[in-house]
Amino acid sequence: GVEVGPQPQGVVRADILDKMRKIVKHGLDFVQLFNEGKEFPPCTIEVFKIMEKVDYPRSKNDEVIAIIHPKLQDQDWQPLNNGDPLFLTLDGEVIVYKENCTVYPTFINEAAYYEKKQAFVKTVKIELTAKHIRSS
Repeated sequence: GVEVGPQPQGVVRADILDKMRKIVKHGLDFVQLFNEGKEFPPCTIEVFKIMEKVDYPRSKNDEVIAIIHPKLQDQDWQPLNNGDPLFLTLDGEVIVYKENCTVYPTFINEAAYYEKKQAFVKTVKIELTAKHIRSS
């Protein structure tokens, strides 16, 4: 599957549709070249590994008591460091990230995940190495 976004439910955005078409075309080109016997050399790629889903801060009654901080909004895949703002309470208090490792949040404030109690997902950047491949 290919998920390209962000995009609200029920909305078709031309820029997102164009990105989806490009990635599907690249995938199909790879399959065709592989089936034709092309050898692909070893490679290393940087990827983001999901580590943890982060919920909104909640009251004892399970009510959301803070929103995504404006400095975090629309910053998917950008580094989040110790002390950076995460949430803003309805009283104006800033809740900061309190860990010593850099993470890369994604799916920040996505409407589709609100009911799943997910404010964003913490990812870490890792490298994957693939050996050369060729169809047999």
